[in-house]
Amino acid sequence: MNTSQSVVTRNLAVALVAVAVAGYCAQAFPQSQQPTPVQALAASHDALANASFSGDFPTNESAELLRDELYFQRAVQVYLWSLPAINMFAMKEGSEKTYGAGYNVLPVWKERLNAQTKVTTPNSDCLYAMGYVNLAKDGPIVVEVPPRNQGILDDFYQRPLSGPTIGGKTYTGDFGFAGPDGGKGGKYLIVPWNYKGAAPKGYYLYRSRTNNVFVFYRGFFTDPKDLKPANALIAGTRIYPYGKKDSAAQMQFPDGSATPADMLFPHDGTYFDMLARFVDQETVDPADMDWRGMMAAIGIEKGKPFQPTARQRELLDKAAKTAFKMSKVEIWNGLVDQPEAKYYPDRQWVNVFAGQNPLFQASGSFTNLAQRDAYFTTAYATSPGMVVDLIEKGAKYPSTWRDADGNFLEGGSSYQLHLPRDIPAANFWSVTVYDSINASGLQNGQPLPSLNSMDKPVQNTDGSYDLYFGPNAPAGKERNWVRTVPGKGYFIILRLYSPKEAFFKKTWKPDDVKRMTQ
Repeated sequence: MNTSQSVVTRNLAVALVAVAVAGYCAQAFPQSQQPTPVQALAASHDALANASFSGDFPTNESAELLRDELYFQRAVQVYLWSLPAINMFAMKEGSEKTYGAGYNVLPVWKERLNAQTKVTTPNSDCLYAMGYVNLAKDGPIVVEVPPRNQGILDDFYQRPLSGPTIGGKTYTGDFGFAGPDGGKGGKYLIVPWNYKGAAPKGYYLYRSRTNNVFVFYRGFFTDPKDLKPANALIAGTRIYPYGKKDSAAQMQFPDGSATPADMLFPHDGTYFDMLARFVDQETVDPADMDWRGMMAAIGIEKGKPFQPTARQRELLDKAAKTAFKMSKVEIWNGLVDQPEAKYYPDRQWVNVFAGQNPLFQASGSFTNLAQRDAYFTTAYATSPGMVVDLIEKGAKYPSTWRDADGNFLEGGSSYQLHLPRDIPAANFWSVTVYDSINASGLQNGQPLPSLNSMDKPVQNTDGSYDLYFGPNAPAGKERNWVRTVPGKGYFIILRLYSPKEAFFKKTWKPDDVKRMTQ
């Protein structure tokens, strides 16, 4: 079949689907009653299931129809499977476009990360520094971590790097307070997964399954008006190729607060172009061969140009938009049904790390893709310090997008959140509001889309707090208020840094977010 015949046949197949769906709907529904989206989708499924075969072989029209559908379905699943990687790769590309590239470039949000920088669920209540190193380009990399920091080393599928076993405990991903240095600082040597040598004396050896590695700092402060000590600690970082410290490029610490970046992953067909660029930069992991086959089936192969046809472009765009919306359904509607997803049976607070496993493999027999999709469509970075129950170490992230009545939070309505006394956070606590579509900080017109214990919100006489969310502050409650935007949905993360035992025993629990009378 020549190209022109193929195009005609393909167009005919698409037309036949439309005719079949229209015919089904015409038979099933009165002329005055339009089919619902669910009914229309069922009609489309019927058209696929009933595609014609002649002489026990598919007709040309059916073959084209089913090939299109297979291409679309594979693209949807590739999008969902690769979310961790492309969420991270989008951060790298957005950062390097704005701040420059190289192992020596460590952007720091020196005045905290506000909503002008677009990235999924950042914390505005500590300092962030985020860098990207490439082992294939520069060889094994040393990260000299200053004391009194907390951070993560993840590969580009956002899996914590495999670290050393010390005193019977195996470390993965974490450095600083939750890592092997315990907050004292130290030298971390990052090597490829197949590195055969022993750890040199004086280094913590971490192995990566990808060429690219994410270096992520959280710098803590005690006074939001004095960020110099926290900035000085991060500025003590040195990153360089192993054995080449003296000849390494000078460290650069661009100020992300002064120059915001867009580090969000695409929600349309350009996602697959980004995925192709990522695949070209990465090593081939034997564990990924089946999924590389899925990518190859839609035209993405390492070392080959990605050149989809116009029709394939159309399908890829629709697949990306479909998959993105599916990922949102996974978190907003599906996550609550996962085992241990609710922190409390009588509250709306959800545990986005249900199962306490940074690889989403708590079952021991499979990767929980529903939890994985839900997390990486809205967040980045994982490590035991974020996931595992560690008393007065790491952090916990109870999250909610529904009010006490089970309704989604609306930017035009006003809500109250009561936090009982003795909030169980040895370091600090905070509440932050996020855009429900892109999961970045809500652009609400305030300097930061958050409120934390160091801001000294007003306490009630019994030591509890009442916090407020809405387009306008209740009279006299401005210090305890976070603005929301009419017409915009949002969600809230309650962060507890160094959570205390009362949180894990559930002797302390936050109230639900309650809608106030307008």
